[in-house]
Amino acid sequence: MSRGALARHWPEYLIEAAGLGLFMVSAGLFSTLLFSPASPLAAWMPDPIVRRLAMGLAMGATAVAIVYSPWGKRSGAHLNPAVTFVFWRLGKIETPDAVMYGIAQFAGGLAGVLAVALAIGAPFTDDPVLYAATQPGAAGAVAAWAGEMTIAFLHMGAILIATNTRRLHRYTGVIAGILVASWITFESPVSGMSLNPARTFGSALPAQIWDTLWIYLTAPVLGMILASTLYGRVRTAPAVKCAKLHHANDQRCIFRCGYAADGSSPV
Repeated sequence: MSRGALARHWPEYLIEAAGLGLFMVSAGLFSTLLFSPASPLAAWMPDPIVRRLAMGLAMGATAVAIVYSPWGKRSGAHLNPAVTFVFWRLGKIETPDAVMYGIAQFAGGLAGVLAVALAIGAPFTDDPVLYAATQPGAAGAVAAWAGEMTIAFLHMGAILIATNTRRLHRYTGVIAGILVASWITFESPVSGMSLNPARTFGSALPAQIWDTLWIYLTAPVLGMILASTLYGRVRTAPAVKCAKLHHANDQRCIFRCGYAADGSSPV
């Protein structure tokens, strides 16, 4: 691994760890508030779809806030090794940066879950919240795998279209947040709604849930690869410009950036 990349880009790596860590803190707090029997809020909202909608809105807003924060604007706010892998596969990220982003994301997700466990204890670590673990629904593992691959395909496709469309670029974070809210509200009964290998691993390790981890390590990556492959074949716009979800800002860009290369602007 390039020592130069590590020395120059460590702030972006830390941002990715902190970003997913904060996302998991939010996920832990809201899942406890909305789904733990110890929470009065759960009793006030007995309808499961209402609780999922509330959870989706909370996590969608969290995602939007991170993307548009100064930190998110600097790192690109991947917060997901599947997203990073796809942008690496598209030639937008140097290999050392992709590796360090992935390590940071897994570490940050786990740190966020452990922080919530330390702060809240049993209401978060016990059933039914169980460290905010993502697990298959009643339809089983195959349906969960298919659900994860489907939402990953749609999610990555939307990101690629938005980030490479001039009038949509600055709204990519909003689009991603709306999709996160939608997946949690409507798809989570099928797969638990992960979309993110590091997010699921962060919960699975302390919860010791290993039998279905393969779903969340493989389906999101495959779905996003398929989306990027299809985008590359049917696009009418120029190739993917950059790996940032929000590029119209004054933060530095460490990627193989098409905007920097041709002197153009995403605005």
